[in-house]
Amino acid sequence: MYTQLEQRTMAEPPINIGTLRKKKQDREPIACLTAYDASYAALVDAAGTDLVLVGDSLGMVIQGHDTTVPVTVDDVVYHTRAVARGLRHAFLVADMPFMSYTNPGQALDNSVRLMQEGGAMMIKLESGGGQLEIVEHLAAHDIPVCAHLGLKPQSVHKLGGFRVQGREPDQAQELLEAGRQLQNAGADIVLLECVPNELGQAMTEALEVPVIGIGAGPHVDGQILVLYDVLGITMGRTPRFVQNFQQGHDSPLAALQAFVGAVKDGSYPAPEHCFS
Repeated sequence: MYTQLEQRTMAEPPINIGTLRKKKQDREPIACLTAYDASYAALVDAAGTDLVLVGDSLGMVIQGHDTTVPVTVDDVVYHTRAVARGLRHAFLVADMPFMSYTNPGQALDNSVRLMQEGGAMMIKLESGGGQLEIVEHLAAHDIPVCAHLGLKPQSVHKLGGFRVQGREPDQAQELLEAGRQLQNAGADIVLLECVPNELGQAMTEALEVPVIGIGAGPHVDGQILVLYDVLGITMGRTPRFVQNFQQGHDSPLAALQAFVGAVKDGSYPAPEHCFS
């Protein structure tokens, strides 16, 4: 566990929350990817990825479910532990699965598991006004938190499908206010999914913490994609914001390096990956 902490003599020390905040301040794009096992984690790390998420997307890309809802805490602990063994540089975040943080006590217990048993350095939860108390409780116990706004896959049945969020002015304003409240409650990162470019830019300008986008336009502080989408291993319909970086490259590592490079130089996302 925490093998990164043993690498303090590396030329480039491991990424931490302070590093991510400085990247935002310096306007250096943050490159993020998901990973689910040690072998791919090592490749993602070698590609220069700043942040790695063990997402509950594993329910769809690993387990073959239609949604992320069936994923359990045990599933995420298992995969986080595997990914932690493959990382030396990137910052490791683990998803809180559906219904694993219904109250502050449950959220704290499961966060501790993901960090102690899994080796995560931060936990991510799908957020909104109802989660403010939980974020405050976790932050008060020194649990780093990534809050997830916009399209929230765990709420897909409530939302009626995977749809762009924040197109209406009142909804966009609600999301902006939720971002501010979550930051004030102690969230260290906000992940923003499937929103118009304008809202992604507004959220990034409004918050002091890094804003990581997936389908949130080019003006956020960082970009994240599901590993398998980057490698062209997508089951079912490919989301608009996805680019297959395996095309034109002869190895997974080269494809991952191309993704990181495209995020860093601003060529990804291109206009065809964005929502208006």
